[in-house]
Amino acid sequence: MTESIFSADYAERRAQVPRGLPLIVAMQGLTDAGGAVAQLEEYLWEHGAPEELVRFNADLLLDYRARRPVITFDEDHFVDYAPEELTLALLHDELGSPFLLLSGFEPDFKWDQFIDTVLLLVHEFEVSITVWSHAIPMPVPHTRPISTTVSGSRDDLIEARSVWKPKTKLSASASHVLEYRLHSLGEEVAGFALLIPHYLANTEYPDALYAALDGIMAATGLILPTDEVRRLAREFNAQVDSQIADNEESTEMVRTLEQRYDTYMEDQSPRSPLVSEDGSIPTADQLASELERYLAEHRRRGLDDDTSPK
Repeated sequence: MTESIFSADYAERRAQVPRGLPLIVAMQGLTDAGGAVAQLEEYLWEHGAPEELVRFNADLLLDYRARRPVITFDEDHFVDYAPEELTLALLHDELGSPFLLLSGFEPDFKWDQFIDTVLLLVHEFEVSITVWSHAIPMPVPHTRPISTTVSGSRDDLIEARSVWKPKTKLSASASHVLEYRLHSLGEEVAGFALLIPHYLANTEYPDALYAALDGIMAATGLILPTDEVRRLAREFNAQVDSQIADNEESTEMVRTLEQRYDTYMEDQSPRSPLVSEDGSIPTADQLASELERYLAEHRRRGLDDDTSPK
């Protein structure tokens, strides 16, 4: 007997869902600089009053050994076993407008079956547009607005918001492939790749959440509350500014990144100075090497200045 791709399917709820709603995809997967997707998923579940429509079969799709579930040990027994979930739910924005949310960890297995199933759900609910966001670490400063690469079928969003348009090969995520399939079928889809300061990639960066929400609202017309997110972003950035101000090398690094960023935004040259000559996205190791090289050169210049004749 073929194992079902759903572990829970609420048919009566599905039948009552209005047609023509936007679908937001927030699947954690290959990269999540600044915790953008994790924050987005948590935010939407907290603010959207979710009603689960289907739950995908984690036993079929996820590799527990690669992404182990969490369980709590309470003195002498185990409690609160929390296996990972991948669900489609109905939520509402601040004004009560409904939308769909596909969230959880991207599948480790059976991508084709999973994506075929999502496409059937898109057809069933007559989804108006599918929107997703992810974030990658880049040598950009936190003192400037988060830049974005926009992909998909929305030429207006690409023209207005996509400041970096590389041609490159990269490791695919399930969301990449879903966008590819939707676009191939003529469905409306928009993807937002957020360019996150590489030195903040391993933090929970509030500006990353705000940028994701801003893109979603621009693409869908939904109204999502952001006052609290912006407050957290101001507090976080103030802490970063304070820490950087105490370190001369960090201050110089940010100043250099600002100059490169501003030059690029002014010129809007065909090739971004943030990437290599072949247009490839730098890896985390390459970014670390670049930073180490910069600091080493800075130290060497400082030593030369100290030993030069006065």
